[in-house]
Amino acid sequence: MPAPKVTDAEFIELWRSLGSATKIAKTIGIDVSAVHQRRRAIEQRHKIQLVAADKTRSKYYTHLQTAHNHAARHQLGIENGTVIVFSDAHFWPGIRTTAFKGLLWAIREFKPKAIINNGDAFDGASISRYPRIGWDTKPSIIQELKACEASLGEIEEDAGRAKLIWTMGNHDARFENRLAANAGEFEGVKGFSLKDHFPAWTSCWACWPTEDVVVKHRYKGGIHATHNNTVGSGKTIVTGHLHSLKVTPFADYNGNRFGVDTGTLADPNGPQFVDYLEDNPTNWRSGFAILTFFNGRLLWPELVHDFGDGCVEFRGEVIDVSEN
Repeated sequence: MPAPKVTDAEFIELWRSLGSATKIAKTIGIDVSAVHQRRRAIEQRHKIQLVAADKTRSKYYTHLQTAHNHAARHQLGIENGTVIVFSDAHFWPGIRTTAFKGLLWAIREFKPKAIINNGDAFDGASISRYPRIGWDTKPSIIQELKACEASLGEIEEDAGRAKLIWTMGNHDARFENRLAANAGEFEGVKGFSLKDHFPAWTSCWACWPTEDVVVKHRYKGGIHATHNNTVGSGKTIVTGHLHSLKVTPFADYNGNRFGVDTGTLADPNGPQFVDYLEDNPTNWRSGFAILTFFNGRLLWPELVHDFGDGCVEFRGEVIDVSEN
């Protein structure tokens, strides 16, 4: 293996100065993916966190927020191009799943017009309404926020000009619901809404890439949710929440439309789930969805699935994403 072009100390200084993998890659003449690998190795080796710079944050915090509500609907108006939708990442400190690495690969490969985080990126394990299970341990709120910042920061680095949308999930809502219920006197203070911590992402309850396609965290429940979602809404509807990762077509006099479940970006056997699942089997799959639009029409939705051994499967190929 060739010697690194800069020492750990020099890399840390570069990161703190530039705060961007793209800028560092240009400065020292290596690939962006190599910068991310070096960053993660240094974080592990030196027990530090190298957080991506956010040029909007200082400006964003210069005034008090007057409303915490998320927009009900965000219209994208996609005519041609790709939209990548992932959900239920339940980001956990120190974990980068194969599906997450596959997501970074897909963003670089397809250069989407938009990336939609379709809910439950934040887990809120320590503020769940459910009681503690025995003596289990959960990460603190600040640990979870930093895990989200690190993972979403990697996505932001690779996103290029893609619009970043966060359709809020029920786990995401735990953050401000807990505060609203127990610290209502702090209403309007910056930082008391989850979106305050992620200003690069536009938050909403539903995102509409076109007038015929809806992306939101959840609608109907149960094993037939994707079918019932599209029948009940009259639209192609892309949801998360159930972690099942599947596409269900439906046709009527209006033609074909789809119910899509975007699965989970987490490992179904990860620490987020292991205790309350009690080692029961789940109908869950790890992956995400790729939506392609042509002349304003959605082509058949495609899924990227965790194949195992650091690989994802897509379009009949097994792709090694372990180095992402």
